[in-house]
Amino acid sequence: MSDPAVTEAPKQPGSELRNMGPAGRMATMGMPAEKSKDFGGSSRRLLSQLRPERFGAIMGVVLALGSVTLSVLGPRILGHGTDIIFKGLNNRDIGIDFHGLRNVLLGVLVLYIASAALSLLQSFTLAKVVQRTMYRLRADVEDKLNRLSLSYVDSQPRGDMLSRVTNDIDNISQSMQQSLSMVLTSTLSLVGVVIMMYIISPVLASVAVVTIPLSFYVIRVVTKRSKLRFIAQWSHTGALNAQIEEAFTGHALVKVFGRQREIEQRFSDKNDQLYEASFGAQFIAGLIQPAMMFLGNLNFVAIAVIGGLRVSSGAMSLGDVQAFIQYSRQFTQPLTQLASMANVLQSGIASAERVFELLDAPEQSPDAPVPETTPEPRGRVEFDHVSFSYDPANPLITDLSLIAEPGQTVAIVGPTGAGKTTLVNLIMRFYEIGGGAIRLDGVDISQMPRRDLRSNVGMVLQDTWLFSGTIRENIAYGLVGCTEEQILEAARATYVDRFVHSLSDGYDTRIDDEGGAISAGEKQLITIARAFLADPAILILDEATSSVDTRTEVLIQHAMAALRSKRTSFVIAHRLSTIRDADLILVMDAGSIVEQGNHHELLAKRGAYYALYNAQFAAAAVDI
Repeated sequence: MSDPAVTEAPKQPGSELRNMGPAGRMATMGMPAEKSKDFGGSSRRLLSQLRPERFGAIMGVVLALGSVTLSVLGPRILGHGTDIIFKGLNNRDIGIDFHGLRNVLLGVLVLYIASAALSLLQSFTLAKVVQRTMYRLRADVEDKLNRLSLSYVDSQPRGDMLSRVTNDIDNISQSMQQSLSMVLTSTLSLVGVVIMMYIISPVLASVAVVTIPLSFYVIRVVTKRSKLRFIAQWSHTGALNAQIEEAFTGHALVKVFGRQREIEQRFSDKNDQLYEASFGAQFIAGLIQPAMMFLGNLNFVAIAVIGGLRVSSGAMSLGDVQAFIQYSRQFTQPLTQLASMANVLQSGIASAERVFELLDAPEQSPDAPVPETTPEPRGRVEFDHVSFSYDPANPLITDLSLIAEPGQTVAIVGPTGAGKTTLVNLIMRFYEIGGGAIRLDGVDISQMPRRDLRSNVGMVLQDTWLFSGTIRENIAYGLVGCTEEQILEAARATYVDRFVHSLSDGYDTRIDDEGGAISAGEKQLITIARAFLADPAILILDEATSSVDTRTEVLIQHAMAALRSKRTSFVIAHRLSTIRDADLILVMDAGSIVEQGNHHELLAKRGAYYALYNAQFAAAAVDI
């Protein structure tokens, strides 16, 4: 195939959105979601993505459990060291047992080193789990994009889709990377610390755990308010990306029509909306940490006072109080971390919902279970009472029948919106017909694998598409595994060779979709060479010469004549001079074929084609 992109017909889904223009379209996309569609479900679905890495996840949990256990034991053992010092100071006859104190300190040192080592292994393991999960998620999104129907892709702002594929997945990755390890470690630490506190003093432990429901209440209140703002933040991010992509793509037109200030103003407005949403989300999320610190300080004061009283009464040793105070600090720390991670998770789940919406988007219909194939395609195309509409309420093509014999050139003409491009899109199965059948060499194309069908069809579009690479690579795109001689043969046959030698790097000249150092007509010749190299049985030319000068058009006409040789060709044209020699000319209007025949037959009928022809060549311009 020559071009993977397709020039769309009017009245398809999403055309209203595009016709609104940049301002209207961006205003529509800029509306933030009111709330998560299914926050809990999205969280569970995101965690289910970890299922293939369950062994690594279990290892991470085991390592985290070991690290936390060793870390939690540290203050308890240090408390024994405090008791040794306190006992030695109070009993001067015995003195401080430095041997016992040394053993305690060495034991704590070994515990903390082992805890740090296990924590490092746990971080490495979970990082691998998360990144492998994100690798698969990106692959799933890429596969999904290849399965999406053209109607869905065309109805979505490209910038927003790019934002889902890039920004949102990156945000999910960062959120999971930060929160998964932190939530696991903090939860285990919280449980371990509570157990140790109850072992030391149930009374003080009961005082400490009172802050747990208060903490979770604060987390719930704050995250509930920040959740909507995080959703709005990522919605506005997608809308802003869509606007930037649109402005950059149409940069030349923006300059021509002097709309720089309007674009800048729209960008400023959208940027302000993103700022407000982001500021609100981050500010509200930032309230959690000071609130948790306040609760932690209250908890610390209560424990210090009650613990001091219990030491003075002899109910507790000084070492136990010292250990308990350390545990109280460790107790508030995981609560604060969990609260902070709640905000990160809110942002990650908001992005996950947007990615899952893309993964759940309707796909093109699957290929037939036992597909039919045509081993040696001849290029006979038959439309048998075909009906089609983009919108069921507005039929476009109704009961259309025609036959294109192998080797024929079929030209399709008619006013804008008549359904010309739609007709060839149906041949490619970019859209599925609503009734009737389209057959290639007698085989219903709905029963053929799309890959097999499209490998027999080459397209040259009005809007050329070149990828970033050399001229040689762009031509070779038409045939996998082609040789250098085949590339040069296609270039010579389509007159690419004539202008390539004027370039300093020849066929190694690097170009991109904007063309680089070559003109629009030269870009078109490259796309024709690409189609020539593919050697398809069916050729579709959609306004391939509409944007070039007369001299280049002559070259393109010669190139296309060579390309059409011995192939069934469908040529969409507004310039009727380019299709005079067509074997069959179809005149379309409102989705129907109103006339068909060759050039001379249609002129003799003095009907729709005669009127179109005279409007171009015989009559002066008139007011419509």
